[in-house]
Amino acid sequence: MAEPLLQVEDLRVHFETEDGVVKAVDGVSYTVDAGKALGIVGESGSGKSVSSMTVMGLTRASNAHITGRILFDGKDLLAASDDEMRAVRGGQIAMIFQDPLSSLHPFYRVGDQLVEARRVHHDESKAQARDRAIEMLSLVGIPDPRRRVDSYPHEFSGGMRQRVMTAMALINDPKLLIADEPTTALDVTVQAQILELIQKLQHELDTAVVMITHDLGVVAEVAEEIAVMYAGRIVEKGHADTIFAEPEHPYTWGLLNSIPRLDTPRDQELVPIPGRPPSLITRPPGCSFAPRCPYVREAHRRVDPVLASAEGADHTVACLLPSQTRRALWSRLRAGASPEEAKEAVNIPETLSESAPKEGEEVTSA
Repeated sequence: MAEPLLQVEDLRVHFETEDGVVKAVDGVSYTVDAGKALGIVGESGSGKSVSSMTVMGLTRASNAHITGRILFDGKDLLAASDDEMRAVRGGQIAMIFQDPLSSLHPFYRVGDQLVEARRVHHDESKAQARDRAIEMLSLVGIPDPRRRVDSYPHEFSGGMRQRVMTAMALINDPKLLIADEPTTALDVTVQAQILELIQKLQHELDTAVVMITHDLGVVAEVAEEIAVMYAGRIVEKGHADTIFAEPEHPYTWGLLNSIPRLDTPRDQELVPIPGRPPSLITRPPGCSFAPRCPYVREAHRRVDPVLASAEGADHTVACLLPSQTRRALWSRLRAGASPEEAKEAVNIPETLSESAPKEGEEVTSA
């Protein structure tokens, strides 16, 4: 069996600040196979973008302490020199940022920026690189690419600028594409077009994709695997069908229930997740989600949960509730019960699940 294209192992990214150490990423592990797509979802501040920017080598700041391993095509990127990372970044790994207007230089024509991105990694003439730029603009659906290649960024709409950014990311045929909130601030129709474009390019060019978003509806369209992040850690990971049909973490339930459904009454209120994410400087002891979890027990507040196998294949969850209890709660919630109603209907044990680490045992995060 072939090795995954990208393997992230126990990645930790901590930033030294005047207020203390920010544990932006605190023990994250995942893999991405060639030609496959992984969706990383979670609220703002959960560590999604920092983890992927570290893969790109963009968090090598003086105040950042990075540990773990990032194996890309068999090579550890954390051990690579700055020159080696510059060769990888933009060439073999590319990134689409969420704000194309700030990612494109306003003083230069888009064609010039595409040509520069190409020539940094290839020994080509300007004419050859320009032909490649026109080819990529055509591939991502820019109309009349031979004329629009000489346009400035402000002459494009938001959706067209995002297509230009996609063309720039793919101009060197990268093996891995990281898309950081690529549909932010775009209307629904343009969002669908961008997601369809990424899927098309993924399959045609056999490019691996990491999709970063807070919107589960976005990853439903693109990703085969989903990792749910909270407070710098992965709290649930599995196949997309499993995460949507049989999720087992209360945070994932909150994300799913906060999405409006077409079959609900128009006057029904949205169901937000109560509370707010914890500070990454002073995380609460035990389970980070405990202060916001409707199903928490006192025993849960003292133990830090680790990712453990759930019932489904390749499905892992970091929760101290027994798996049987989690499935019973989700069955009630999916049937339309409120968290309070689900809690009353299901007997939640006061003790920890058998698979949970006991107090005092050494705990390793996901």
